[in-house]
Amino acid sequence: MVPDKKTHMKKTVFNIVFLLFAATAAFPQQPWQRFNDLSLKEIKRSFGTPPSGYGMILWWGWDGRMSDTVIKRDLDRIKAMGFSGVMLEAGYGMSAKYLSPEWFSMVKVAIDEAAKRNMKVWIEDEGKYPSGFAGGKFSTERPDLKMQGLVVTERIEAKAGEKIDRTLPWYALSAVAFNNETKALEIIDVSAGKISWSVPEGNWRIFIAGHRFRSSQTRSVNNPTRGKDTTASLMDYLNPLATRQFLAWTHEQYKNAFGNEFGKTFMGFMGDEPDFAYTPWTSAIKEEFIRRKGYDVTPWMASFFVPQMSEEARRAKADYWDVWSDLFRDNFFTVQSDWCRENNIDYIVHLNHEDQLPGLIRSSGDYFKNMRNVAVPGVDAIWAQIWMDHVADYPKLASSAAHLYGKPRSFTESFAAFTHKPSVSQAKWVLDYQMVRGINSIQVMFMSASTPRPERPSSQQQQQQRPASQNAPYINFFQTDTFPPVAQYINRTSYLLSMGRPVADIGLYFPTMSMWYGDNGSNDSMLEIARLLTENQRDFDFIDEQALTSVLKSEDGSLMNLSGQAYKTIIIPSISAISNMSMKKLQEFAASGGNVIFAGNHPSITVDKSFLKAVKPGYLSWAARDTNKTILQLLPAPDFKIDKSLPQIKYLHRKLKDADLYFIFNESMESLSFKAEFNVKGKSELWDASTGMISKFKGPEITLGPWETKFIMIKN
Repeated sequence: MVPDKKTHMKKTVFNIVFLLFAATAAFPQQPWQRFNDLSLKEIKRSFGTPPSGYGMILWWGWDGRMSDTVIKRDLDRIKAMGFSGVMLEAGYGMSAKYLSPEWFSMVKVAIDEAAKRNMKVWIEDEGKYPSGFAGGKFSTERPDLKMQGLVVTERIEAKAGEKIDRTLPWYALSAVAFNNETKALEIIDVSAGKISWSVPEGNWRIFIAGHRFRSSQTRSVNNPTRGKDTTASLMDYLNPLATRQFLAWTHEQYKNAFGNEFGKTFMGFMGDEPDFAYTPWTSAIKEEFIRRKGYDVTPWMASFFVPQMSEEARRAKADYWDVWSDLFRDNFFTVQSDWCRENNIDYIVHLNHEDQLPGLIRSSGDYFKNMRNVAVPGVDAIWAQIWMDHVADYPKLASSAAHLYGKPRSFTESFAAFTHKPSVSQAKWVLDYQMVRGINSIQVMFMSASTPRPERPSSQQQQQQRPASQNAPYINFFQTDTFPPVAQYINRTSYLLSMGRPVADIGLYFPTMSMWYGDNGSNDSMLEIARLLTENQRDFDFIDEQALTSVLKSEDGSLMNLSGQAYKTIIIPSISAISNMSMKKLQEFAASGGNVIFAGNHPSITVDKSFLKAVKPGYLSWAARDTNKTILQLLPAPDFKIDKSLPQIKYLHRKLKDADLYFIFNESMESLSFKAEFNVKGKSELWDASTGMISKFKGPEITLGPWETKFIMIKN
C-alpha cells in the first residue's frame, strides 16, 4: 500500500516533532523504553522468545530469612515458570532490616544473580505501601517533613444571639459559619488569630479548619505490629525537600550499592499508591496559591468541609485542588522521574482508586498531571476491580497517559489481594482484558516469593516450599503444566503490543475539572460513552486538560499527540467546567476540519486563571451536539468493523513500520463468529502468541472461542 502525498507529509511532520520531543525527554536507551519502529521481519525474529525487557514480571516478596541460597533458588524457579523479571518487595521477618546496610547488600546479591540469568529487576520504592514513608524514617528522623493535612480542628454549635469570642490555636487558618436550616454560609474573619462573632438568627455551626500533621495509613515492614496504621508517617508529597530526603534514604543508597547495573539488569523503581487520605496541606501552599490564582484562598478553606457548599466555595475548592495537584506533580512525581532519568533507569507508578474516579480525583488530584513525567504510567487490579460480571475500562487511564505523553509502555500490577481466587485461565482473562485496553507491561502478584523455613528442609518439605504469599495462594504458578504456557503467551503479547505506535483516532475528554467542581455526574457520562465506544469496536484514548492545552498539535484536521497518534474526533461528555484554553483549542480544531461532539450538558463555566472568576461559555455553534445518543453516527469511518453487534468483542490497533497489527479479544464465555473488515489492505497473517507460530490468515470470517484472542498482522 503506497501512502499518498498528504500521508507522507503527515509522517514527516510527526517524525520531526517526535525527534524533538525524544531529544528533550532524554529517555534511557534500552529498546523497551523507547518507541520501536521495527520492520515485520525484525519483529518476527524475537516473536517466539521476546527480549527479557518485555516479559512478565513477578512480585518477589522477601518474607522471612533471606540468604544467597534462597535468592538463587527463587530466581531459578521463577525463571523456569516463564517470568523474565521480578519486582522485589521487602517483606516481614527478614534477617536484614529494611534500608539497613545489610538490606542493600542482600539486594545486590539478587541483582548479581538476576544478571547471570538474563533477568530484569525492579524494586518497589518502599517497605510495603503506600510509597513515601522510607520505612518509618520520616517519623523517627525528619518529623518536620511528615505529611500534613487541612482538617477541621473544631466544630462549635452556635445559637442566635450568642457572642462567640475565643483565641484560636496557631495552626487554625479559617472559620465559616453554616446555617443548618437555610444552608447559608458566612465566612468569619480569623486573620487576627481569634474569633469574635455575633450569632445572627438561625441554627448555626462553626467550622474551624487548620493544618495538622496527618498521614494516610501505611503498612511498614519495620512496624513491629505488622499492622496498617500511621506509626510510619508518609512524607509531605507537596514539599520537594521531603522528596529529595526520600531519594537520599532510598534511591541514592541503591545507586551506591549497585549503580553499575542501572539500566542493565536493574530497570527502575516502582511507586505504589501515593495519595492523600486528607485534604493536602504544605507550608508553601498559601503563597503558591496566591501566585497561581491571584487571590487568597485561606478564608474559604473551612467552607470545604461544610455539608453543603455555596457556589463560591465550590469554585474556591476547585482552585485549591488545581494548585495542590500541580504541587503533587512537580514536587513528588517529577522530582523522582528526573532523578531516575538522569541515572538511566525508570520511575513507574500507579495511584489509588483508579476504578472509582471521584475517589481518585479526591485523593490524587489529577491522574494525568501525576503521570505527565512518569516513564511508565500504571494501574492496579486488586479486589474485584476487574472481573467478568462488570465493565471496568479504567486500564485505559494508563495507556492513554502513555499515548498522550509519548511513552511507549503502560503497566498493570494485578492480583494482589484479589477477591476472587482465579484459575490460570481466569487470570489470563483479566490480563487480556487490560491488554486489549492498551496495557503492554505486566506485573503479577499471584504469590509473593518467600524464603523457606528451615533453610535446609527434608525432601517432603522441599515439595511444599515455593514462593508463597502470606495469604492463601490464588494461583499455584508451580503447576508446570498450566502456567508456563500462559507466561509465554503474555510475554509474546506484551512484546507485540509494545511495537509500533497506537492508532485510535477518537479522544474522550476526561472531566477532572468538573469533578473538582463537585460534578461527579460528568464521570458517569464519560464512562457511559467509554462503554458505548468499546462495545461497538471504536477504540479511543482519554484526553485530559493539559494534553489539550499544552501537548496536542493541530495538523490537517487532526490533533497529534507525542506518540504520533492523530485524533480526528474529540467527544466531550456531560460536563460543568472546562478551561477557556481547551475551548479555544477545540474551536480551532473544529475550524480546521476536526470533529468535536458535545455529548450531554454543555459546560456551565469556562475557567481562565481561576474557577472563582470563571465565566459562562460562548455559543457552541462550531461543535456537534449529540442530543439523541447518536454518537456512533457522528464518528469517522472505523478502522476495524464487524458485520454484527457483538459487544463482547474488543480490539486494539497499532501501526508498525511496514504493517498493521490488530489484537482481537472475545471477552465472553461463548464462541463467536463474525466477518471482519479492516481499513488497510495487504497480505494478512495470523500470529499465535500461545505458540509463537505464524500462519496465513484468509478471512474475512473470524471465529474466537471463549476468552480467545487473535493477532492479525496485515503487511503493507
